[in-house]
Amino acid sequence: MRRLLHTLALAGAVTAVIAGCVPAHRADGDLVDDWAALPAPQLFVPATDACLPRLTAVVQAATYETVNCAGSHLAEAVHVGTFTGPAAAGARPEPGSPALRVARTECDQRAREMIGGDWHAARLTLNIALPPATAWVAGARWFRCDLAETDSIDNTRPVNRIGSLRGALVGDNPLVHRCFDPKLIGQNLNYMAPVLCTEPHRAEFVGVYTERDVSWAEFTRGAPSVHRRCMTLIAAFADVPDNAELPYRAGSIFYPPSQREWEEGDRGVRCFLWSDDRKLTRSMRGAGPEGLPVI
Repeated sequence: MRRLLHTLALAGAVTAVIAGCVPAHRADGDLVDDWAALPAPQLFVPATDACLPRLTAVVQAATYETVNCAGSHLAEAVHVGTFTGPAAAGARPEPGSPALRVARTECDQRAREMIGGDWHAARLTLNIALPPATAWVAGARWFRCDLAETDSIDNTRPVNRIGSLRGALVGDNPLVHRCFDPKLIGQNLNYMAPVLCTEPHRAEFVGVYTERDVSWAEFTRGAPSVHRRCMTLIAAFADVPDNAELPYRAGSIFYPPSQREWEEGDRGVRCFLWSDDRKLTRSMRGAGPEGLPVI
């Protein structure tokens, strides 16, 4: 028992000596000098050259998702741009608003570069996606350009596809508008049924022109002017004179942008040659006066 007490006493003495050798820790007055600096907050920016499972006018970081372009997807992000100048200074532009005109112009150019031609000439639609209003307030100034395949010239609802659209208008591609057999209800066009140009048809896509910069209401009142612009494209496409005889060779069908696209700044009008008095069984490209005679 005495040895045990001695040992315990010795242990206590050693503890006291050791404790006496270690200086007490005192605060140095700087409470943060031992912490690593926090990284600067990063604003979310969506990826470009990525395929998307869905199309949205506003991209939320919490629900953002991309998929492999080799699999099924609804759209493809062809470009992510940045608002600058006055467009970046105020409130976020609203989807479909005239404030998006500069963004749409940039999107249009990048889409053409990616697919190798004018997307208006194919079953494609171009949409602009924006950051949420809260992200805009926090400093986000990006916009995304989304290109999607559509069901038809009449139904511009995006449809799922497989494979990237890169180079889609280079060479022979089924997306490109060619020949159609229009279906009428009385004198009104119901829809355009796509057919091979070697099959009987009454309409053929001839090109796109850029309309004047006017309001949507003014544009919709100017059908005769649109028809005349399309007739000029028809004459060049078919290689026939653009003169007083042209209306006796062919008429026109035209598809303007939607009102939303127009108000964003899209002015591309699609023009089609229309043969109301005879069925055609070949393309009228370069047909000349004999191929597209006066009737």
